[in-house]
Amino acid sequence: MASLNLHHLRLFRAVARDGTLTSAARHLNLSASALSAQVKTLEAALGHDLFERRGRGLVLTEAGRIALEHAEVIFRTADDLSALLRESGPAPRALRVGALATLSRNFQIQFLRPLLGRPQVEVVLRSGTQAALLQGLEALAYDIVLTNLAPPRDAANRYLIHRVDEQSVSLVGTPARIGEEADLAALLAGAPLILPTPETGVRSAFDALTARLGVVPHIAAEVDDMAMIRLLAREDAGLAVVPPIVVRDELEAGSLVEAHPLPGITEVFHAVTLERRFPNPLLDDVL
Repeated sequence: MASLNLHHLRLFRAVARDGTLTSAARHLNLSASALSAQVKTLEAALGHDLFERRGRGLVLTEAGRIALEHAEVIFRTADDLSALLRESGPAPRALRVGALATLSRNFQIQFLRPLLGRPQVEVVLRSGTQAALLQGLEALAYDIVLTNLAPPRDAANRYLIHRVDEQSVSLVGTPARIGEEADLAALLAGAPLILPTPETGVRSAFDALTARLGVVPHIAAEVDDMAMIRLLAREDAGLAVVPPIVVRDELEAGSLVEAHPLPGITEVFHAVTLERRFPNPLLDDVL
């Protein structure tokens, strides 16, 4: 295969983003015929068609989608190299953070607090699913991913998994629902429960606890978002299995009370990075 021409790759990326040769050529200040010729040169070098025509537009082939994904990585890496080796300042001005969509907002603020309000530092925060966040980390779209689901680490990946925080989990509800009951097993057996979804570590530990106590819980709701668990507890839909920090304001106001801590159950927070030769220096301030 011929050596890859990065200029041709950049032009291909522009066509892929615009969807038509005419539009991309206008933005690049080239003629459509010249742009088409250079894309064809890239296709010849790669040995695959990168586009197929659909109506008046162009659609990526499977090979084209793969090429675009790698092109994005290549040019993001070039941008990182430029920022790290050319800039005179001590650190990049942005930290790109991906956070699991269901993750505690209080934890996210606490983690990012060392950077908030710092002059000439921008925090770029995006939320998503675990799979999408890790894919973004691999593609260098993120410097770090925050999650409470530790990804597997083996020889096939380069994840560095930092255990950054841990918080206790309790049974929480309205004063009227809890009443004077103080026995954990009775509370678990007698009230509807608002639980995290089965794939979470907290739920796995909770299921093990109820099995040890011989309790068959009455599940009112299974929720993958701590903010929604908080709202359901406030609406008195049941007793919530939740870290007290999530409902801190309600506990202080007395609208919710902590009925009982759940022994041995904690929520663990992880920060996931990649092994990189030039990591973002801002990571040192949050890790």
